[in-house]
Amino acid sequence: PGKVKLENRELFIPRMLMQDSSVSDLSDEELYRRMRSGDQSAFSELYQRRAPALFRYVLYSDGNQATAEEITHEVFLQMMSPSQSFNPKLGTVEGYLYGVARNLVRNRSRHTRRETSLGEYSRADRLAENLMQEEAAQALHAAVRELPLRYRDPIVLCDLEERSYEETARLLQVPIGTVRSRLSRGRALLAAKMKRFAQVTPWN
Repeated sequence: PGKVKLENRELFIPRMLMQDSSVSDLSDEELYRRMRSGDQSAFSELYQRRAPALFRYVLYSDGNQATAEEITHEVFLQMMSPSQSFNPKLGTVEGYLYGVARNLVRNRSRHTRRETSLGEYSRADRLAENLMQEEAAQALHAAVRELPLRYRDPIVLCDLEERSYEETARLLQVPIGTVRSRLSRGRALLAAKMKRFAQVTPWN
């Protein structure tokens, strides 16, 4: 079998879905068209290209690694479903994937209690790395998960994933001005939560 690496975990995929260098330069939309025509290498390329970031997005939003892994798989299963709703005229493949992930996270949060610990954190998460203690890092991610979804998404995409306002607006399908305002409000809410943590748990 082949391996797709998500964070510090590895997902096993069938050998027939291993990456093909002939599709590595194709756009997401072209990969999608080929995938829908039965090209398995196109699916593998799209999975390996977009799954890690989706995994991080769900992990930041939910806090549970198993759930993040499950939802990441489910996003791609829905994309392959004959009844899938992606319309290239309405947006990008990447935006569609994030939309499905966002809905799955929202639906899950309605039925289960959120976890209070992330476990392993992304090494790419500069905010977490800059915090002086592990408790502070855990508090940051817990605080992010407590934000309303409208504010959480811009924080995750812009601050944790370091995406531009333009990319975030495209993925969330909202105007750039909306991203800016939600990000400003989300940062204020997050700062207040972290300030309360700092008052009860000194970092020195």
